[in-house]
Order: sequence, then C-alpha cells, then structure tokens
Amino acid sequence: MSVLEDPIDPVGMTADHPHTRPSLVVPALIVAAWAAIVVAQLTGTLATLHPHAPTAGGSPAWVAVCVLLGGWLVMVVAMMLPASLPTVRALESAAASPARPARVRAAFVATFLVVWLAFGLVAIAGDLVFLRLVDATTWLSARPWLLEMGLLIVAGGYQFAPLKRRSLAACRHSTDVAPGVPIATPGAARLGLQHGLACLGSSWALMLLMFGDGFASLPWMVALTVAMAYETAGRHGRSAASAVGAVLLLVALTVLLVALLGGV
Repeated sequence: MSVLEDPIDPVGMTADHPHTRPSLVVPALIVAAWAAIVVAQLTGTLATLHPHAPTAGGSPAWVAVCVLLGGWLVMVVAMMLPASLPTVRALESAAASPARPARVRAAFVATFLVVWLAFGLVAIAGDLVFLRLVDATTWLSARPWLLEMGLLIVAGGYQFAPLKRRSLAACRHSTDVAPGVPIATPGAARLGLQHGLACLGSSWALMLLMFGDGFASLPWMVALTVAMAYETAGRHGRSAASAVGAVLLLVALTVLLVALLGGV
C-alpha cells in the first residue's frame, strides 16, 4: 500500500499534551467564513467575495485590491483551513508549555494564510490582466465559456501531474517534527510556512477555479472544499485526487460540447 493511502498523522504525533484541550478558535474561524459565504449567497452578493469581482466604481486601485484580497482570505479560511485542522491540533498538543498552544496555533495559521494571500495577490493581478485582454478581444469576450473550460482543463490535468503528487504527499505528511519534541512559536511559524507551501503546490489549481464566473457559487465551493479536505486528510487521498481530476476533465468536455451544440 502506498504511503499516501495510509492513515495520516500530520506531524508524526498522536498523544495530546496533558494540559491542552482542543481549541475551538480555528473551527470558529472556519464557521465564521462559511457563514459569511452563506449570507452572501442568500443576499445575492456572493460574487463580491470572489477574486474575479469587478474593480469598477471609482475606488483607488489599492482599495480594490484590498477588497479582493479580503474576499480571497474568506475563501481560503473556509476552503483550505478545514484540511489543516489535524495539523493544528497536533501542533497545539506539542506546544512547549501549557501556556503556549495559542501562540503556536497563531504562528502556524498566520504563516499558512500568508502563503495563500501571496498566491492570491499574484492570481488576482494575473486575472485583472487577463480580463483586460478579454475585454479588448471581441472573439474572446463573445465566448466566456472558453475561460471556464480552460480553468477546468488546467485544474483537472494538474491532478495527475507529478508535482501535484509530491506536494500532496508533503501536505499530508510533515516530517520535520519528531514525536515528543516540544514546539515553540518560531518552529510553528516555520511549519506553517512549510505546510502552506506544500498545500499550495497541491491545491493551487483547484483554488484557481474560483477565478471563473461559472464557479462563483456555493455548491462549487462546498464540493471543492470536500475534495481538497479529503485529499489532504482522507485515507485514500491519492485516489481521490485522480477521481477529482477525471471529473473536472469530464466537466470541461461537457462545457465544450454544450458550447458547440449551441453554436457559440
């Protein structure tokens, strides 16, 4: 059996610190992020949380970017943190003293989110450039389905890439912490950076789907969150990654067929 199919222990430890109870801070952040998304869905403003939201309105560019990054952060907390909860729990248990779990947790989560915010900034910049190109090209602007199909092909194809497999393995299994070794704040920050980069390498293509108008919906977000969480923390994560890739490529083919049959 492949190591990727084994039950995982994110940081190589299972024993809880005798003085540490599981914290509800990170689960509360995840619930709050999903609550914001659900409210946005019910009020018809979900698109404002997505990184492809328009920047028109007369606001300065830096204000628009901050708004877009805020929406991206909500999405990252809701969609990426659930898969990292086992790692957060293990790090809290390995805190160097009973008084430090909060610092360890904060350092890990902060650096993890910084990695995804950096990716979001790059992706948003690329998205804005691409949208300008589409607006300036009549042929592309008349065929918005091409963007959705392209994103699906990239996300689906990447699920089978060697880099995806290596990154998924690193995201599922952290080897820098030995059993029984206490964790201090700097070590937690380093692990947050390491874990964030590994999970970014594993899931960036799936999160890139959020930049397509056709994926600005609650069902898509829930489906992608479940897929990424199971890839990272589920017993058969590697098999799940392949299944997700096959489904996305099939959806891409469906988008193409619908467009061709519709004469678009």
